[in-house]
Amino acid sequence: MGGCFSDMKGGKQAVGGIREAATGVEPQNDAVDFFYKTQGFQQLFTRVELSLSASNLLDRDITSKSDPMVVVFAKKRDGQLEELGRTEVIMNCLNPEWIEKISVAFQFEIVQPLEFHVYDIDTKYHGVPAKTLKLRDQEFLGMANCTLSEIVTKQSRRLTLRLQNKSGNGGLRNLGAITVHAEETVASRSVVEMVLRCSRLDNKDVFSKSDPFLRISRMVESGGYIPICKTEVINDNLNPKWRPICLGGHKFGSKDNPLLIECFDFNSSGDHVLIGKMQKSVTELEKLYREKTGANFVIPSTRDRQEKVLKGQLFVDQYCEKEQFSFIDYVSNGFELNFMVAVDFTASNGNPQHSDSLHYIDAYGRLNPYQKAIMEVGEVIQVYDSDRRFPAWGFGGKMPGGTVSHCFNLNGNPGGSEVVGVEGVMDAYANALRSITLSGPTLFGPVINMAAQMAAQSLSSQYNTKYYVLLIITDGVVTDLQETTDALVKASDLPLSVLIVGVGNADFTSMEVLDADNGRGLVSSTGRVATRDIVQFVPMREVESGQISVVQALLEELPDQFLSFMQSRDIKPQPQVSTSAML
Repeated sequence: MGGCFSDMKGGKQAVGGIREAATGVEPQNDAVDFFYKTQGFQQLFTRVELSLSASNLLDRDITSKSDPMVVVFAKKRDGQLEELGRTEVIMNCLNPEWIEKISVAFQFEIVQPLEFHVYDIDTKYHGVPAKTLKLRDQEFLGMANCTLSEIVTKQSRRLTLRLQNKSGNGGLRNLGAITVHAEETVASRSVVEMVLRCSRLDNKDVFSKSDPFLRISRMVESGGYIPICKTEVINDNLNPKWRPICLGGHKFGSKDNPLLIECFDFNSSGDHVLIGKMQKSVTELEKLYREKTGANFVIPSTRDRQEKVLKGQLFVDQYCEKEQFSFIDYVSNGFELNFMVAVDFTASNGNPQHSDSLHYIDAYGRLNPYQKAIMEVGEVIQVYDSDRRFPAWGFGGKMPGGTVSHCFNLNGNPGGSEVVGVEGVMDAYANALRSITLSGPTLFGPVINMAAQMAAQSLSSQYNTKYYVLLIITDGVVTDLQETTDALVKASDLPLSVLIVGVGNADFTSMEVLDADNGRGLVSSTGRVATRDIVQFVPMREVESGQISVVQALLEELPDQFLSFMQSRDIKPQPQVSTSAML
């Protein structure tokens, strides 16, 4: 039975309804869409969501069933695969129905090949967020491919594909099948937040009480249901009350659309037992809240086709509708991203006079890794900064006077750090290499604190419409990990994000600790936990190898980080008043 995540601990987590307000209105990354629009690419596409399920998967585990996850790729013209997204991991299940959806831009005028790779996630990775899993460490169960148009042109918008091995055939073994269902994304700003509880549930366990969780599914036009949300599991409780669930309007569509609400008793084997079910729309759930009444679960009768009404009931203890805003709502109404740049001048980069140095300036104009990063990253980020005046610093370099500085103005001007545009950063960088001696160690703390100071000053403004993004370009591992962590935790309350771009071939494993994608927040030396994740790490070698695009890599987490700050301060976009309207 689908809808469970990972191992005993991970399998009991909520999926799909965890305070969506932090993730924006639509499932797509509208920061990426906005960038392409500014480059003259109009939105000649429709956003669709892919829902995935599978049947008869191979059982790779010895004492239990496989724990499957799907990774969806777009196949580019050169044959390279670009990852579009991953489902959650479902524990002990050979016929999974995944809740996490994959958002894809459907462009009718071009062929869009897709590949679906199914993996069995190794037990030692259970509980680890799916997006951080290394696929080479997992067991491959099978793959299927088709074009996006093959799915959306079906009357049911549903396509079932036979899984094959990597050589393109199933061999003698049946590897199972994967079913893909496509639906056009409905843009909606409405969000419904509810607190659900149950009373007097039937007990399905022998030696203890049931461990209940709810799964909510939406009816689709072609018939049947697609799961959109699952609560966490509450152990040993027949009167459970779950944490708030948050459903965006794009998930349930109309408030009158029927939703299937199922209550299961969690079993670690993956064979969850149905306690009861009911069909309710959001409107009907709101009515339960207002009337302070419960609704009875039903269960199919074993004797006839009629349903048996159970004594167990569902209650809605809290219900509220909110309006949530997208990243585009803010940037199109006067909010700006102010970018700052910090460049690594430590000796590990190699002598700039030698051609094998990461800082070597080629006489024939070939860009070194730092110049490439500045150019490629700058082309993306300057789109969001109207005056294109960037504070630019260096760190880890020995100044002409002999002292090592971990935050110096890249332009050499003691009175100000700003340079104009990407060209200004490039010129300041080249000039600094002539006067600054590479030294060390690699300390991020001082430049993060400097950026945080500037971000803090903006909060004193009555009309705060600025959000700051610090770009750190480095070749190696940070030396002051705890000081850096302390600085990031302190800055997590400020309008600031930190993008760390790694150049060269160093082992950047420790950088992933700063990028809290593992689900564990950063903790300072005093025990304070970061209020939000503000760091993203991008290794340029992955961009250069074609695994990810620089635009997607840089902007992957930025909208969520931006929105999480605005929502934490209850800052709403105010429509701009035109000058002519004021006259």
